[in-house]
Amino acid sequence: MSNQFDNYRDPVEPRRRGGGGKKKRRRAGAGAMDGSREERMVPDMQFESYYGKPVVKAPPWEWPIGAYLFLGGVAGGSSLLGFGAQLTGRPRLRRNARLAAITAAGAGSAALIVDLGRPERLLNMFRVFKLSSPMNVGSWLLASFSTAAALAAAAEADDLTGRRLPLPDALRTVTHQAAAPAAGALAATLGAPLAVYTAVLFGDTANPAWNAAKYHLPFLFVSSASAASGGLAMITTPVEEAGPARVLAAVGAVCDITATKVMHSQLDDVSVEPYHHGTAGRLLTWAERLVIAGGVGTLLAGRHRVGAALSGAALLAGSALTRFGVLEAGLHSVTDPRYVVEPQKERLARRAGADNITTGR
Repeated sequence: MSNQFDNYRDPVEPRRRGGGGKKKRRRAGAGAMDGSREERMVPDMQFESYYGKPVVKAPPWEWPIGAYLFLGGVAGGSSLLGFGAQLTGRPRLRRNARLAAITAAGAGSAALIVDLGRPERLLNMFRVFKLSSPMNVGSWLLASFSTAAALAAAAEADDLTGRRLPLPDALRTVTHQAAAPAAGALAATLGAPLAVYTAVLFGDTANPAWNAAKYHLPFLFVSSASAASGGLAMITTPVEEAGPARVLAAVGAVCDITATKVMHSQLDDVSVEPYHHGTAGRLLTWAERLVIAGGVGTLLAGRHRVGAALSGAALLAGSALTRFGVLEAGLHSVTDPRYVVEPQKERLARRAGADNITTGR
């Protein structure tokens, strides 16, 4: 009984055997469709977008968030200075640092509300307490810090007005002798976490520039906050009492530059690119120059009133540009899919190589 496939001839088989069959010239890009050899059916593609959309959605953050980053660092560092002045008997430095802490925290909260669009959105952050959410923890941290800093600053404001604030005598006594020192200590305890939590928040996102630098940004933000708060105290406080501020400013400047250099050297060529080019590159370049100038000025001229003020202003400006530069680098990195795709491909290649070494294949 004949089979319907008995007379079937595979048109590719003669060529596989080296026998008859008419050879076809392989067209460029034809791949395996001409039957000449096994090749990938899909050519290499240059990935540009996903249906015209960015691979990673850009965060809805604008300049108010940059201001919040900077002011939060100033508030946290100033609270540490205020507590140190409280312990070492420097009343003017303590007063100026405490007032700087609450002013920066209040202005930073206002910038955050401006970015949110409606004040009630800030209240929504306090509906839960979630340790796995840096943003939620940061909201509670800001509220707790601001409460403690306000109580510590209330005693300083009362002294500035000649103790004319409308406070009962008993409450005034408790505020000055017990509440303000305890609140100053609590604000100092919360100051460093307040300065660094925004870096943790940035690194916890899928943003390629921030996520790649997630182990470096906390060091950079804390160093920048130290330089800025020390610089502000150098501006507002006479040099006789500003010794701790000069130390904090100089150490912060050195650590700021060191953290920046280490971050740029350890990131791969693609991930570090947003920090070097465009607006972010210009901001961070000037930030580095100002921090170096402020640090050198602190060491050489920090004991002179004019030199201290100029150095402090340079450190403040450098810290602000650092925060805005990091923010801009992240916003720019989501506009180019290359910053997302190429580092992922490199990580996959490294993992595949590690697996081959482990398995011996």
